[in-house]
Amino acid sequence: MTWRDFFDRDHSIYVNARHKLLHAEIVAKGVCAHIPSPDARVLDYGCGEALGARYVAARCGALCLFDTAPSVRAKLAASTVALSNVRILDEAGFDALPDASLDMIAIVSVLQYVGEAELARMFDNFRAKLKAGGLLVVGDVVPPDLSPLEDARALLDFGWRGGFLIAAVGGLARTALSDYRSLREKYGLSTYSEPEMRALLAEHGFSCDRAPANIGHNQKRMTFLARKTALDAS
Repeated sequence: MTWRDFFDRDHSIYVNARHKLLHAEIVAKGVCAHIPSPDARVLDYGCGEALGARYVAARCGALCLFDTAPSVRAKLAASTVALSNVRILDEAGFDALPDASLDMIAIVSVLQYVGEAELARMFDNFRAKLKAGGLLVVGDVVPPDLSPLEDARALLDFGWRGGFLIAAVGGLARTALSDYRSLREKYGLSTYSEPEMRALLAEHGFSCDRAPANIGHNQKRMTFLARKTALDAS
């Protein structure tokens, strides 16, 4: 089993429906905080079920939702059918997007599941699809010194504030016995320090700043705001 297989079926990332909805709300509001204009063309890459898609779609001109998991794309198609400015993309659909056609790309809580070579290809593809000066929002990046215990503490705090603390405790226990733990032990999570992420983005043609707040409930993770440089804008 791979990470892609894990996310293409029911999993234990969310402890209950309330956790899932509150997480979607945080992500949607966090993404919207960086949309450059009401008519912007935005791509949410690795969007998952995107339960906040309606909120995001109302704040941009066009919204593309990309996920590699077929089961997730089927749910997206059903949940966004009434949203005329939303498109669901698979790999072929993403590749078919014209170069320099997007104002913003958001990728939130994805990098930890992506290897070095794949991430390099992704950043190159993002740069190609963005307009000159376009914005790449890289959210929920895991730093190397963030322990699983700190992640668990952050979830429990989120559960306390969000009214699902008991479910969060049970969810942590289920996760410890789930495929997530075995996959994490087998593949690990990709982690990046702030200097490493800055250097990696610069290598692929982006200037960047760290956002003052992370998109996600754990503020010890990081969000970066990267701009496509003018190197080949002509």
